[in-house]
Amino acid sequence: MVEVIQLESDKQWLQLLQMSKEQPVCVLKHSTRCPISTAAHEQGNAYLDKTPNSDVEYAIVLVVEDRPVSNLIAETLDVKHESPQLIVVKEGKAVAHTSHWHITEGKLAELLGNFPYSGIK
Repeated sequence: MVEVIQLESDKQWLQLLQMSKEQPVCVLKHSTRCPISTAAHEQGNAYLDKTPNSDVEYAIVLVVEDRPVSNLIAETLDVKHESPQLIVVKEGKAVAHTSHWHITEGKLAELLGNFPYSGIK
């Protein structure tokens, strides 16, 4: 399984956002209090356990425990906060996002499996 960065500070997020200018970033917003979010997290782990794209940087933010970071992500990307939520960032911008039951192993493979590719700009 690839390494997943747990975002716990604004500084970490801003560094990751800067990193997205060189490689795509996939962020999962996860609520530790929500069964739907637990299911999305399990789907994410299933993707990461198999053949994740090593050209992508992966991160997770726990929205209850690290609410300020979650809010900053929404603000800097101009993506309305949802939980669970999956956001793909490239060149400092959200290029794809989905939430709730739409976060599946297959969706992750679809969004990230062929990076870099022209489908996400």
